[in-house]
Amino acid sequence: MRIRDWDRPLKVRLFGEFFSNLSFWMVFPFLAIYFADEFGTSMAGILLVISQVFSVAANLIGGYCADRFGRRTMLFFSATVEGAAFILFAFANSPWLDSPLLSFVAFTIAGVAGSFYHPASQAIVADVVPESDRSTVFSVFYTSINISVVIGPIVGAVLFFQYRFALLLTAGLIFCLVGLALRLLTEETLPEEMKKQLVARGGNGWMQVVVDQVKAYGLIVRDRVFLLYVIAGILLGQTFMQLDLLIPVYMKEVIDKQVLGNFFGREWAVTGEGSFGILLSENGLLVVLLTVFVSRWMTKYPEKWVFFLSSFLYMIAMLIFPMTANFWVFLIAMAIFTLGELATVGLQESFVSKLAPADMRGQYFAAASLRYTIGRTIAPLVFPLVTWIGFTWTFVILAVLAIGSGFIYLVMFKEYDKRRKEIAL
Repeated sequence: MRIRDWDRPLKVRLFGEFFSNLSFWMVFPFLAIYFADEFGTSMAGILLVISQVFSVAANLIGGYCADRFGRRTMLFFSATVEGAAFILFAFANSPWLDSPLLSFVAFTIAGVAGSFYHPASQAIVADVVPESDRSTVFSVFYTSINISVVIGPIVGAVLFFQYRFALLLTAGLIFCLVGLALRLLTEETLPEEMKKQLVARGGNGWMQVVVDQVKAYGLIVRDRVFLLYVIAGILLGQTFMQLDLLIPVYMKEVIDKQVLGNFFGREWAVTGEGSFGILLSENGLLVVLLTVFVSRWMTKYPEKWVFFLSSFLYMIAMLIFPMTANFWVFLIAMAIFTLGELATVGLQESFVSKLAPADMRGQYFAAASLRYTIGRTIAPLVFPLVTWIGFTWTFVILAVLAIGSGFIYLVMFKEYDKRRKEIAL
């Protein structure tokens, strides 16, 4: 399905979200550094946990709101609120005001608004795209996001620390313009029948939605294989979620200004913030270039060893980071880190679909997201840990968690094979 054949809501989303994602990735990667500088490393971790709790709560009812109030309404609401939050963030870092606490409040509001945006955004694809074309459409959006991940951090590494007010204000205005475009240039895609069915089922109360989802998560304690899958994912998540948390703070700490060499008659150097921007762009570029190749390569090997390999590569990357302050070695560590990320792209969703009974796939995929919701909530606790035991031992603990998840995956596949044999009998 070619882009020119897409419905207008999808086209507006694609181009609007590219610019909003670009704005986001010029700001978000450097917030851990900002909050650590303003509040101290330990307090920054606690505040980020609090912020994430609000986002997780919003995630629980985001899908319900998209079904209850409409996709276009939620996209407009979310984008404009996120834009207003960035504008508030800008004025908290303006020539007239310098308030880290107000910055944190604005960042939290933006995170909550983003949590309401994504379920409605994904639902539009299901509404207007035939099932046979959905994977293609999702892959285009995925590529668009990763292009913004390549460009955004490089630009943000300069603008966030030197022109923060202008950057945040521009980002806020872009989000507001995207929200306005979604409101004026798209039509509602929510089928009226679906809204009526939701009301008929009594699903018109958000508290009931939260209760139902929490009950659905109870299935993990009844399915041993799935429980091991989620536990391993939470442990491994503590590693890859440090890309936006511990790693930027660490690089700022160990790299003041590092000369990379002399090229074309001038000296090239990077700061800690700039080097992290380059590393994050390296990650995005490798994802764009290698996702298809690595995914096909990994299909040649047994799934359990691919999952274990992913954990092993994350462990190696975590052990390399604290051993050096050399930018070029950091580039190697990030390449290993990204290969660990790409090894299981596609395999994870495929494995969940194999575990889930046909009539419970939605619940299984919802519960599988616990790997990220719980993992993302716990991940900022590395900052108090750094205060207590230092960067080196914190990275070592993350490496242990990564390889520990690998061994849990091996146990999980042993249980999975046992289950398949029992079913065959």
